[in-house]
Amino acid sequence: MKKLITLSMLFMATVLFAQEETPAPSFSVSGSIDAYYRANLNAPDMVAPGSSFANLPGFALGMANVVMSYEGEKVGFVADLVFGPRGEDAIFNSPLLRVPGGSSNIVNQLYAYWNVSESITLTMGNFNTFLGYEVISPTANFNYSTSYLFSYGPFSHTGLKADIALGEDFSLMLGVMNDTDATEFNPTGDYAFGAQLGYAGQYLNFLLDPSFTEIDFTGGFDLSDDFFLGINAAYLTTEDDGPGFAGVALYPQLATSDSFTIGLRGEYFVEDMDFGAIGTGVDDSSVFAVTLTGSFAIDNLTIKPELRLDSASDDFFLDSDLAAQKSLSSFVLAAIYSF
Repeated sequence: MKKLITLSMLFMATVLFAQEETPAPSFSVSGSIDAYYRANLNAPDMVAPGSSFANLPGFALGMANVVMSYEGEKVGFVADLVFGPRGEDAIFNSPLLRVPGGSSNIVNQLYAYWNVSESITLTMGNFNTFLGYEVISPTANFNYSTSYLFSYGPFSHTGLKADIALGEDFSLMLGVMNDTDATEFNPTGDYAFGAQLGYAGQYLNFLLDPSFTEIDFTGGFDLSDDFFLGINAAYLTTEDDGPGFAGVALYPQLATSDSFTIGLRGEYFVEDMDFGAIGTGVDDSSVFAVTLTGSFAIDNLTIKPELRLDSASDDFFLDSDLAAQKSLSSFVLAAIYSF
């Protein structure tokens, strides 16, 4: 009897230990919704910065974002769906297969992954870009409006990538993908190649596309317990010495309490020839944009008032009399709820 009891206890301990070592698969649903009010201080409200998102006048909608994910011991998937103006802007080139109104016009990300080992993960499908400091979802950005660097770098890729943990805070990502922005299928037969070298939260990114090459640095530093400085710099050149761009943005952020943080984005963005990002139609145009944002958190709701000044080297914006001017001042009040 003693031997039987001992064997039973050993069996139960083994089962419990195995359960602790092998976490159960999990399915989760998360996401966000956002809406905002936008008005100009020195121009008609229909005038907007040349960057993406938060450009509609008056009270406007952002997007509803629903992310479904399954995480197993070795494999999993992510289905990231978006609805609304911000989502449509983010996936502008997705509905290629069935025009108009392709079935993929709500897919922000859709990929499966395999944890080959503790240090290697393979991912295949459509995933948001590894370039840049900002992302599509407003919940992961401090500023509500987006930068020129984010707006004119790629948004998403479709392909196969390998994330490799090299140890001692080093990481490496290698990927082969469709031509940039071809997220449903490959209409050209051309492929892009990407790489990312990371160290302790600092990332050097490379994207070799059939029509352009982009080098990007993204990182940040905790200068104190309450003060953070984010950094993004990028350079894009097109083939045959065509138009490209370069820029740098700094993101100082100061937490004044558990619920309130104030931050500034200062960005300088310049076009090589007429890339079309700023919109002046003049070669070698540049813009300096300063965005001051407050972030007030109430449980899962975040309120963000924002003042933004865009100052271009050439006339691009319109003033209240519809005359061309070089600067635009605007105000945004955003509400973001995450779940």
